[in-house]
Amino acid sequence: MATGYLWDTLYGWMDTGTGGLTSANLAARVQPISHHLAHPDTKRRFHELVRASGQFQSLTPVNARPARDEDILRVHTAGHLERMRELSARETGGDAGDGVTHLGNGGLEIALLAAGGAIEMAKSVVGGEIDNGYALVNPPGHHAPRDAAMGFCIFNNSSVAAAYARHELGLERVAIVDWDVHHGNGTQDIWWEDPSVLTLSLHQHLCFPPESGYLHERGGGAGQGYNLNVPMPPGCGNGAYLHAMDTVVLPALRAYRPQLIIVGCGFDASIMDPLARMMVTSEGFRSMTRRIREAAGDLCEGRLMFIQEGGYSPHYVPFCGLAVLQELAGEGGLEDPYLEFLSGMGGAELLDEQRARIEDAVPLIDALR
Repeated sequence: MATGYLWDTLYGWMDTGTGGLTSANLAARVQPISHHLAHPDTKRRFHELVRASGQFQSLTPVNARPARDEDILRVHTAGHLERMRELSARETGGDAGDGVTHLGNGGLEIALLAAGGAIEMAKSVVGGEIDNGYALVNPPGHHAPRDAAMGFCIFNNSSVAAAYARHELGLERVAIVDWDVHHGNGTQDIWWEDPSVLTLSLHQHLCFPPESGYLHERGGGAGQGYNLNVPMPPGCGNGAYLHAMDTVVLPALRAYRPQLIIVGCGFDASIMDPLARMMVTSEGFRSMTRRIREAAGDLCEGRLMFIQEGGYSPHYVPFCGLAVLQELAGEGGLEDPYLEFLSGMGGAELLDEQRARIEDAVPLIDALR
């Protein structure tokens, strides 16, 4: 099995600001801190573990190229692109629009490279050069709606790749499964009225963005029924996430029968993440990956690609990511040194309240049949 892998040094150069969630601000008494929560070092550490563990030797390198304006404009407005271009040209960059998303000087180049990296992975998977692939891009993308930057996201990388697959690679149906712990509001916005892309978000209910990600948000117009949300209560771990995969995600994919599956892969549902309250371990992410890889084999000739979204634990993101890569490549390797300790902290069992909330989403699948 050939598994593609994409990382570019510039992804580790993204300037996210000098405060915890924003830039330092003396008047507000926000002190400078060396690591913003979305600092690129977390993803760089993931990449370095891929190299240091020896896993890289079994992967097929895929090189990133910057997305073109026309690639961005399939899913974003011209006004948004031009605002990011102007902000990137400033000597120190600045706030990209929501108060927490910083775009540094020259940051547009990195954001275009992230979106373009997603495209290159789609081309490699759909073209049959690899069986599946992981694009470890930065900045992430799933919060960026059509006309704005949001939640550390500049351009919606998964949507850029899906649109490219539709318009340039000739696919008719693409599915985006987003298991980042925060609602994939930007992806939902972009494809709201378009049934050619199924959008499905597993997320902690009302964690971020505010008032977003409800069950009743189903899409509109021709896209009615093709947006599925699975809002989950805080405290969900491996048991709940695997139940959500088995009862909602996989049946929805079987009903829709996509020609390509894109996974928006955030690791902020992990038990060690500071920006959410979920309890998934590396084995949970491994098991979810196994399920969706097997589904891709049944539904779309194995065409499956992962695009990095969030994940803010510099300690644990690398080991969660490595577990996913091992599963995609169909092989073992370095074990998670945190797993034994973390497995004793709960989250392995499916609780009745979790089951009930997840199964509230099951009737949504009927619209796809």
